[in-house]
Amino acid sequence: MGQAGKVMKNVSIVGIGSYLPEHILTNADLEKMVDTTNEWIVTRTGIKERRIAAENESASDMGAKAALCALTNAGISPEQIDMIIVATISKDMVFPNTACFIQKIIGAKNASCFDLEAACSGFVFAVETARQYIVSGTIKTALVVGSEKLSSLTDWEDRGTCVLFGDGAGAVVLQSKETGRGIVDTIMKSDGNLTDLLCIPGGGSRCPTSLKTIEQRMHFMKMSGNQVFKHAVRCMYDTGVELLDRNGLTIKDIACVIPHQANIRILDAIAEKLGTTMEEKFFINLDKVGNMSSASVPVALDEAIKCGRVKKGDLVMFVVFGGGFTWGAMIVEI
Repeated sequence: MGQAGKVMKNVSIVGIGSYLPEHILTNADLEKMVDTTNEWIVTRTGIKERRIAAENESASDMGAKAALCALTNAGISPEQIDMIIVATISKDMVFPNTACFIQKIIGAKNASCFDLEAACSGFVFAVETARQYIVSGTIKTALVVGSEKLSSLTDWEDRGTCVLFGDGAGAVVLQSKETGRGIVDTIMKSDGNLTDLLCIPGGGSRCPTSLKTIEQRMHFMKMSGNQVFKHAVRCMYDTGVELLDRNGLTIKDIACVIPHQANIRILDAIAEKLGTTMEEKFFINLDKVGNMSSASVPVALDEAIKCGRVKKGDLVMFVVFGGGFTWGAMIVEI
């Protein structure tokens, strides 16, 4: 039941797809680029390889491929899409939005389009935003895409960050359904006091592009690793527990936790605090794809469904954390 006793619509994921670039960058490759070792990277991050987009491959190109897979999976034509929301921090251009580029590529001529930027939390924030449009009756069908070309924002001279990130895209189609619970509940939170701990300082209106910002490498991701680690564990755990509690659930009721694939030590700490193990409850693809920001959760969900780790009727919980800081959790019946 919703506000004032109204029956709320169940909004479900009716289609899913993903796309990963062909080129694989291994830890052995990185050993030749910066002062690092495979052992150091695996021990501290859990990452063994990541995908890197081609030079002429943009966030919209990857997002469109994931979107077409999701539409095929849903049995829906591009013309049926009423809204496209793209979660990304690596958009094609300052404007127009990346969603409009995807609209053009896939032929979704009837869709309204916009981007949503909440860093690594972007996909969950975008799905909840689309859900509200469907619940209100404003639209019937939404396409939500998480697409990132983080290789274009990575400082390949910074050994502390360049080992972390990869490129890829995932997409879901959302519609109201009469059966099943669909998206059960969502929590979204932010703390703007911590903006300086994970950011790209150059290129916006605060620090417009100039010779100085380029020389100081201000157009690449900057991260205070230890602080991000601490806040990520606390925020993802607290929000996950809060979401479970307010829905009368425990971790035992969740078939699979799909976290933002940030760092294996972060995920292991969260699993331990939840009283479970990653092997028992978590789906991890971090070792193969690295941190793909807003694309992490939809790509992992697509993989989990394809390999049978997640099945129809399962309750799945997403937990996410990103720059801003932003974080949140969502429970979905698949």
